[in-house]
Amino acid sequence: MSSALLPTPLVSVAWLAEHLGAPWLRVVDATMYLPSAARDARAEYTAAHIAGAVFCDIGYVSDDAALYPHTLPSAELFAARVGALGIGSEHAVVVYDSSGQNFSGPRLWWLLRTFGHTQVAILDGGLRAWTAAGHAVTSDVSAVTPAHFTAALAPARVRDIDAMRANVASHAEQVVDARSPGRFQAIEAEPRAGVRGGHIPDSVNVHYAKLVREDGTMRTADELRRIMADAQLDLTRPIVASCGSGVTACAVVLALDVLGVSNTAVYDGSWTEWGSAPDTPVATGP
Repeated sequence: MSSALLPTPLVSVAWLAEHLGAPWLRVVDATMYLPSAARDARAEYTAAHIAGAVFCDIGYVSDDAALYPHTLPSAELFAARVGALGIGSEHAVVVYDSSGQNFSGPRLWWLLRTFGHTQVAILDGGLRAWTAAGHAVTSDVSAVTPAHFTAALAPARVRDIDAMRANVASHAEQVVDARSPGRFQAIEAEPRAGVRGGHIPDSVNVHYAKLVREDGTMRTADELRRIMADAQLDLTRPIVASCGSGVTACAVVLALDVLGVSNTAVYDGSWTEWGSAPDTPVATGP
C-alpha cells in the first residue's frame, strides 16, 4: 500500500494496527502536559508507547530563542529536527498523544501541515484508544536513522500579533479561543505569571476538550458542527484559532479540518503573548 492512501486528518487504531511497521510510515508520540499536571511525558513514553514510535516534545520543534513558549520555528530548524527523528519528506506520519483529549498531538500535526507536509494524520483517540482496543505497547526504544525532511512555511496558516491587532478593528476573520471557559471569561487564573485574564475582543470560546468523546476519539461531524454553530462560528468565513500558547488551538483547527473547513490559521503567540502585552485590548466575561 502507498503512503498516498493515508487517511487524513484522522486514522483509526484499526488502520494503524494494519499498517504499523510499513517502511513508508512513521509514528510519533507528541505528548506534552502542562506543568500543573505534574506528569513526565518522556518518562511515560519510555515506559509504554506504540512499537516503533519516536518521541517528539513540542518544545523540540519550537523556536528555542523565542520570548514565548511553543513559538513557530524557522523552516530550517523544523526540517533539521524532524529529520533527526527519522522522518523524511517521503514518509507518511501518524501522530498521537496520551492525554485522552487531543491536547498536544494536533500541534505537531499542524506544524507538519504548515511546513508543507500533507501526509500526516492524528491517531483518533490516541494511546488510550490504542490500548483500549487491545493493541500492545512496548518500552523498547528503537534506534533512529536520520532522514531528509524539506520544510517550506505556508504563511497563510499563521497569524502574528500585528495581524490580530488589525483584525480587532476589521473583523475580517473570526477568532476562536480553545482555552477553558474559566480562562476565557477571566474567572480562572492564568497558569503563567504576568499574563492578564480574559480574551481577545469579539472572539468566541470553543474549549478543545469539548471536541472529543469520553474515550478521547473525535466527536461526529454533526456534533462538531453543532459545537461550532453554538459558538456562532460561520464555517464559510476565515477562522483564526488561539489558545494559551498555540498548542490546543491546533485541536480546533483539526476539528474544523474534519468538517472540511480549510480557511483556517493559528495565532501562534496566542494568549500568552496577547495577555502579556500592556496595550492589547482585553475582554472578560462570556
